[in-house]
Amino acid sequence: HPVEEITTPRIAHVVIYARISGANQRKELENQIEALKKYVEQYNWELVAIVKDIASGLKEDRRGLWKLIEMAKRHKFDILLVAYKDRLTRFGFKYLEELFKTYGVKVIVAFQESPKDFYQELVEDLIEIVSSFASRIYGKHSRKYKKVVEAVEQAIKDP
Repeated sequence: HPVEEITTPRIAHVVIYARISGANQRKELENQIEALKKYVEQYNWELVAIVKDIASGLKEDRRGLWKLIEMAKRHKFDILLVAYKDRLTRFGFKYLEELFKTYGVKVIVAFQESPKDFYQELVEDLIEIVSSFASRIYGKHSRKYKKVVEAVEQAIKDP
């Protein structure tokens, strides 16, 4: 009788990704990280790294996001853990999920309910989108650009 090989399942290697939009939300960044560390401990996974960004979820040039992609390319981890979908990206979550999947990384969203300051972030993202389009249409230094951005900011301030 051949001796059966006993294989132990490999422990998942996890990277936590936490993001906030602005430096004034540092407490929220720490809250995300602490909650995700507990999540990792609960499943007895091995924490490989914690990657942070302080930038809008609309920005494609976030240092932390690019670091995640580079680490995934080098097969440094199996699971990318985020608190909420919008922490990874505001739009295009499925695209990033598929990209990470091609490198053997599963994206796991730990929590479904958005944080309390979700509305404020959406407002900031809306202003950023309007500003971006207005600058492309009218030029960033034009009066029309300033009028459009100011109008949107004023409309958001009004109850």
